Parts: sequence; C-alpha cells; structure tokens
Amino acid sequence: MSVYTELFSYRELFANLFRRDLQKRYKGSALGVVWVLLPPLILMGIYLLVFHVLWRASSVPRYPLYLLSGLATWVFFATTVQIGSRAMLDNAELIRKTRFPRQLVAFSVVGANVVTYAVTLAILLVAVFFFVPESRGTELLAIPLAAGFVAFVAGFTLMIACLDVVFRDMEHLIGALLLPWFFVTPVFWDWSLFTRHPTLVNIIRYGNPVGPPLSAIRDPLWAGTMPRLVDVIYLVCVSVLALVLGALTFRRLDDRIAVEL
Repeated sequence: MSVYTELFSYRELFANLFRRDLQKRYKGSALGVVWVLLPPLILMGIYLLVFHVLWRASSVPRYPLYLLSGLATWVFFATTVQIGSRAMLDNAELIRKTRFPRQLVAFSVVGANVVTYAVTLAILLVAVFFFVPESRGTELLAIPLAAGFVAFVAGFTLMIACLDVVFRDMEHLIGALLLPWFFVTPVFWDWSLFTRHPTLVNIIRYGNPVGPPLSAIRDPLWAGTMPRLVDVIYLVCVSVLALVLGALTFRRLDDRIAVEL
C-alpha cells in the first residue's frame, strides 16, 4: 500500500500542503478557528428547536449530547468528502508543474478537517466527563473508533477525488447525495423509533457505511456503554475496504490525472 506509506516518505511536503489548506480555510476570518465549532452548534440548535422543543418528537435522553456527538462525525464526513472531491481539480496547476505523489493533495484536505473533528471530539469528551458520569469509563473508546472512521473517510475521499478528474459529474453527484444520505443516517433520530418493517430498517442501517460507525463512536460518549460489536466490526470492514478501493482507484487513474488536468 505505497499509496499510503508515501505519506511518511513525503511527510514534509504533506505537512506544507496540510498547513496551506488549514490556513486557507480561516485566512482573513475574524473568528478564525471558532468556525470549527459553529457549524455543528448551529445545526444542533436548529434540530433541538424543531425536534426537541417544538415537535417534541425525540424521546432520547440527553438529546443535546446525542445530537452533537452525531453531528460532529457527520459534519466531518460530509465536509471532507465535499471539499475533497475537488482536491485534484483545485490543485491542477501544482500537479501539472510538479512531480510528487498526487494523493497527498486529497489527504491534506482530510488532515485539515481532522483538526476540526479532533477539536469537536475533545470538547465532547470534556462535556461528557462532567454531564454523563456513567461514560467516564467508556468515553476514551471513542478516540480509536474515530481514528478508524478517519481512515474510512481518507480512502473514500481519495477514491472520489480521483474519479472526479475523469468523471467531472462526480462532485455534483456527491453534493446531491449528501442531503438524503444525512436523513438516512441516525444523527438526530434513533433506531429504536422504528419498529415496523424490520427488513427495510436493516437494509437502511447496514447499507449506509456512515451509520454503524457513527453509532459506534457515539455510544461510549452519550450512553456510557460499549459500542455494539457488530458496529465495530462494520467500522473496521468499511475502513479497510475504503482504503483498498481508494488505493486501487488511484493506481488505476494516476497516469490519467495529469493528462486530464
């Protein structure tokens, strides 16, 4: 898997790309890194108002923490994939002029968003420690599980970024899919709400590569319980699969990327 080991061989170049992406995101912004927290907090406020206050549709205990822990993972995934889908195109001039491992430009997008995700998770860990005492023995499990999810996002983003160079509709397809994808992911609702049509529920649950990993990361934080074994196994499998598919797609299209750009 030299596609990934080259991250270490070219770590200085990757660090420069990573710093550039991170600085570009907040350059000229008055609030700076405060924007890391605003998107999930704004979304949490809207969903709390609509579903928890006005509609009173949620019976989930500690719903704000449930919602924020789900949003943290979803926002990281959606933002990384949406920005990462254009990683090769946005760096076309650099790729044409310089010979270097092109996958680094996709990974730099992932790395910049990992910072946002890590800050949000750190705040969640502190909040959980004080407000959910029963989670003190399990909350740290969220860290390696989140790391596994980052691996999934890295492989998936690399695959999409490569495909977008050859099939320019890919970024538009991803943009169109993210909204319905969000609604079939248990971010603001819980699986216990659905008792009818169990077969359809299982198809939606395990046909969504973000759903089980999100639940596995959230359970040790919000509920103070061990994640379901099936969710952990699912997370490991989709992470490995995404990394393999990302590497294979890059190897297949690497020679065409410079030509297409």
